[in-house]
Amino acid sequence: MAVFAYKGIDASGRNVKGVRDAESPRALRNVLKRDGVMVTEVLEHDEAAKKSAREIDLKRFFRRVSILEIAISTQQLAVLLRAGIPLVEALTALIDQLEKPELKAAFTDVRDKVNEGISLADALKGHPKYFSHLYVSMVAAGEASGTLEVVLARLSEFLDAQAKLKGKVTSALAYPAFMALMGFGIVLVMMTVVVPKVTAIFDDFGEALPWYTRALKFSSEMLVGYWWLFILLVIGAVYGFRRWKATEEGKDKWDTFILKIPLIGNLLLMVAVSRFSRTLATLLTSGVPVLQAMDITKNVLGNRELSRVITDARESVREGEGLSKPLKASGRFPPIVTHMIAIGERSGQLEEMLEHVAAAYDQQVDVRVQTVTSLLEPLIIVLMGGISGGIAFSILMPLLQINEFVG
Repeated sequence: MAVFAYKGIDASGRNVKGVRDAESPRALRNVLKRDGVMVTEVLEHDEAAKKSAREIDLKRFFRRVSILEIAISTQQLAVLLRAGIPLVEALTALIDQLEKPELKAAFTDVRDKVNEGISLADALKGHPKYFSHLYVSMVAAGEASGTLEVVLARLSEFLDAQAKLKGKVTSALAYPAFMALMGFGIVLVMMTVVVPKVTAIFDDFGEALPWYTRALKFSSEMLVGYWWLFILLVIGAVYGFRRWKATEEGKDKWDTFILKIPLIGNLLLMVAVSRFSRTLATLLTSGVPVLQAMDITKNVLGNRELSRVITDARESVREGEGLSKPLKASGRFPPIVTHMIAIGERSGQLEEMLEHVAAAYDQQVDVRVQTVTSLLEPLIIVLMGGISGGIAFSILMPLLQINEFVG
């Protein structure tokens, strides 16, 4: 079967569209006709995707498949398999209840490949946008050990935890970012609207202005007269930074620098430790070999400096050493983490210890995020208040001088 994207009109006259599998466009038209839909356009999904990519569609931004949606779909598939339903039939049932066309098309393609005799893990590899290397590796381990439904359930829990952690950090930083944006907007309005009108009064009197008022007047005139230059400079700076950051040297220097930023660096390290511990524990529990698990884990940290630490640790493990010693020697992982990993290695409960580390650092991330946001909010208020106060002071002082002169 092929996957088709269609558009049509239902019995009530409303425009409808969707994605559905069928033997041919004609078969799809017949099926939809029985459902009361008059088809106006049918395209194979790949062709439809190319066509939609050429069109400007703002709704596509809001239709992106989230990690949480992948986690829910994975959990539903695990439940179906645990109920004894064959894999192909379980995938068919899952496809019928999916709402996102992109995810429905991906699972439909996976279902068709599995039906042709390809393993589930190999079928998932064709959609790296939705199923990461970690996801595919865990599924492959589950298929090899005959515990696919157990691995999928564990994978769903892992994805759900990652989505919640990301959501906590994003939502906590959203309010300070909004405050900073509003403050910048207020200052911009003052510099482009208020300051030019007030400083025009000073020109009529011809009095010498204080240096800070002259500086404010000059800044306002530059911003009003050459606003396009400022925009070009900002765009150029952002473009140049991204180009530099895309280089090997830039990636290394940036990832090393960002870990040294006060408060932020420590928070990012905590997030990375939590992600490392939970990912490695999930992979090891799912039956993935330790060296392969470390290869996968180093790619989910999001920091090249920490990834190098895991790479060096992997080499030590390959040579027969434990995991805790190279992590401790790197100086990047907190002592409590390496100590708990060492205990887990000695007791044969490494997976459990890694889960404890992840849970502990999830809690620390919550506390640290609250601390950072509680410090950012008054800092932004003080900064914006200082800028606004400086502008007001630079305007009011000459006005007072003018009043004394007139009086």
